[in-house]
Amino acid sequence: MERTGAQIIWETLMQEGVDVVFGYPGGANLPLYDTMLDYPVHHVLARHEQGAAHMADGYARASGKVGVAMATSGPGATNLITGIANAMMDSIPVVFVTAQVVSRFIGYDAFQETDVVGITQPITKHNYLVKDVRQLGKVMREAFYIARSGRPGPVLVDVAKDAQIAKTDWAYDNHPIRLPGYRPDLSPSPSDIAKAVDLIHNAQRPVILAGHGVMESGAMAELREFAERTHTPIAVTLLGIGGIPDSHPLNMGMMGMHGDAWVNHTIQTADLLLAFGMRFDDRVTGKLETYAPKARKIHIEIDPSEINKNVLVDVALVGDLRMVLRQLLEVVQPCDHREYVAEIEALKAEHIEFDQNNVPTTDKPRPPEVIHDLWRLTSQDSILVTDVGQHQMWSAQYYKREKPNTLITSGGLGTMGFGLPAAIGAKFARPDAEVWAIVGDGGFQMTQAELATTVQEGIKINIALMNNGFLGMVRQWQQFFYDRRYAATPMISPDFVKIAEAHGLTGLRVEHRTEIEPAIQQARQTDGTVLVEFRVEEEECVYPMVPSGADLHNMIYRPALMEEDELPE
Repeated sequence: MERTGAQIIWETLMQEGVDVVFGYPGGANLPLYDTMLDYPVHHVLARHEQGAAHMADGYARASGKVGVAMATSGPGATNLITGIANAMMDSIPVVFVTAQVVSRFIGYDAFQETDVVGITQPITKHNYLVKDVRQLGKVMREAFYIARSGRPGPVLVDVAKDAQIAKTDWAYDNHPIRLPGYRPDLSPSPSDIAKAVDLIHNAQRPVILAGHGVMESGAMAELREFAERTHTPIAVTLLGIGGIPDSHPLNMGMMGMHGDAWVNHTIQTADLLLAFGMRFDDRVTGKLETYAPKARKIHIEIDPSEINKNVLVDVALVGDLRMVLRQLLEVVQPCDHREYVAEIEALKAEHIEFDQNNVPTTDKPRPPEVIHDLWRLTSQDSILVTDVGQHQMWSAQYYKREKPNTLITSGGLGTMGFGLPAAIGAKFARPDAEVWAIVGDGGFQMTQAELATTVQEGIKINIALMNNGFLGMVRQWQQFFYDRRYAATPMISPDFVKIAEAHGLTGLRVEHRTEIEPAIQQARQTDGTVLVEFRVEEEECVYPMVPSGADLHNMIYRPALMEEDELPE
């Protein structure tokens, strides 16, 4: 049947199961938006294209589906760049559909022309420029296949305006996609499996490092079975939180720069590391030369380019984590590490950083208390979406997660402004879920315009805004490493309650510790989006902290646990 390029795009989206799209119209994608009215898709109008990108990202993380964001040519497309890079760093499947100027004008600096394919080549899994309508159906199917298969990631399709308007005979093709040179379905050899099993059976101090790949591959049950059978403690990355319940006795907690002290010490003294779907990021390893010096290393990873990239390993099992774990479970025997696990528990008791029953008597709210109370008062099915900074780390430390894909945060890129729009996307993915956006006064102001999106869409999310009057994490680094020379980190903010009210939303302010619980309860019980501003301690720091480039075990502890002259260099 004859179809325009715009019709081909929308019909492909329908076939791929897309029911919500985040975007912003403009001159070059007007044919696409005009055609949209003929299809049963819900379009969410963001207030900025970066917001649309983060919404699609949050939607993909919360739903497990491919997110979709759209923008026009030139500045519309370039405004997506940060969101595309964010999805790439965290391996999130999002298809970005951008419009390009008319084909005959490409390369002539036409109005709102930008080489978006060239710009995004380093930050997409793959991208396309489509000038011929006859190629569009094939390209759109490939885009979804590439985005969701293998190691997931963003794919961009840039479509010339005339290709949106042109017509061609077309029908959706259900045949399997085959791309020469693209081999996402890899599996380890039997000999490599045997080497890994031998290391596992002979280890005395093993540690599982569970990353985002646990949830990307749906390997939560396999991870749990493997850990219980081999009695191996688990350390999680920031994006791995939720892959194993926080309450599980073998879950030690988070590793890395702001991970739990006992976790980092355990990794440094381990004799075997089993890296499951993680990439040995610098925030996880600390100084590479001194990282887990006594440990042999097994790395299960779907992306071959990550093997030996940062940390040299003894055995590489390249393949989908869930499938590889199933292969291991067929042959691995039960192990007994009870004394070792008891040793870790004893170490944990020495390094608790925050005790809700033993807090300072100051009247001002402290961020760990706020996060703890949020965890205590909200549903265990709730979705927590964070921005980036100190509040992000406190959320990871003090808001315990029992289910996968319920902590959504920007990991690899660390994108300020991610929290609010990503929470909007998560709410569209899980409309019945309680969604909280945890943001700081700095990052929130980068994308606060998306409050209007919540109003126009009539959705409810709750926003917990930690206002400490600083760019908090940068200020913390200045405190520790720059003699408290607070350059460009103190900041004046608007009246956030009035900002909420200006949008017709409810705004609440908490200035005293006794007000924390009532405000959280009121936010939960109020219809529509609610913003709660917590005026927290200005110079509260996240502990522990591994200084950048330091040994993983060389941590800065809360001052009550460390003398000033013991601070690492």
